[in-house]
Amino acid sequence: MRIAQVAPLYESVPPKFYGGTERVVSYLTEELVRLGHQVTLFASGDSKTAAELVPACQRALRLDKGCRDQMAHHMLLLDQVFARAPEFDVIHFSIDYMHFPLSRRFPFPQLTTLHGRLDIPDLVPLYREFRDMPLVSVSDAQRAPLPFANWLATVHHGLPADLYHFQPKPGGYLAFLGRVSPEKRVDRAIEIAKRVGIPLRIAAKVDRVDQEYFEQTIKPLLCDPLVEDVGEIGEKEKDEFLGNAAALLFPIDWPEPFGLVLIESMACGTPVVAYRNGSVPEIVEEGRSGFVVTNMKDAVMATRRAVELDRAGCRAAFEERFTARRMAEDYVKIYERVRLHRLDGAAG
Repeated sequence: MRIAQVAPLYESVPPKFYGGTERVVSYLTEELVRLGHQVTLFASGDSKTAAELVPACQRALRLDKGCRDQMAHHMLLLDQVFARAPEFDVIHFSIDYMHFPLSRRFPFPQLTTLHGRLDIPDLVPLYREFRDMPLVSVSDAQRAPLPFANWLATVHHGLPADLYHFQPKPGGYLAFLGRVSPEKRVDRAIEIAKRVGIPLRIAAKVDRVDQEYFEQTIKPLLCDPLVEDVGEIGEKEKDEFLGNAAALLFPIDWPEPFGLVLIESMACGTPVVAYRNGSVPEIVEEGRSGFVVTNMKDAVMATRRAVELDRAGCRAAFEERFTARRMAEDYVKIYERVRLHRLDGAAG
């Protein structure tokens, strides 16, 4: 099958540091190539892929200090995609709704995976207007704010089976990995670690928009001797960071669409303690890959139990449900449906 993958340009594919959407697009693209499909990746020029790479800009926009207008580069991206659209059996967009007006006017076989949060009032009239656009959710929970949308399926994210290494013995610390922001609640993670008396290592980036929150709310909490801030880490460091942890803390306070770090931790055999928000109950298997909690008291109790869980069982939960091969095979089934629907429509 001839497949176009269209990625956002904020990070490379895969990203050098933080970047969930671009990371998933990379895993999917490479697995589709391994399955024998002819894949074209529209992404930033510093991306690395076995597919044909069509660069819409020279480098990832977040790391390009000379970039003043990120939208300009995305307009060029859209022009590249639609200029070549007739070449593909299906076009898979991962750039939110940016392409909807063009997709409606040039209805090539296509679908859009929505990777972000959808509980934003401004999105409701937009998705009502474009309710004909075929969509894929990354969790069932993600769909809740837009139940009327044209959902084709839910496809949970997946990772290459050999990307992270199973660590049978836990280390002596708890881990927090992701972003420092109000909804990620690293302050909760610090409080949990203090109550259980286990050191916490924080590997997180601070976006410009969250800098004031970090300085005023989080930075004073980092003075505790149990807390170590290791800063933003890349893919190579994550394997060791997660694998050597006794448990991952995921104390979110927002409707997380998926939470890639959950399955990254599980791939290492490291159990998760996560708050019941968004996709969490779909991803974490209670008592096998971790625990789902609703308050601080339960989080503390669950953390004490999580460090004793069978790490082999946690890894097995990952292998059964969250590999890149499973993700790619799920998407191929959807691609076939979209392509056949287009052919049926043309015949009619």
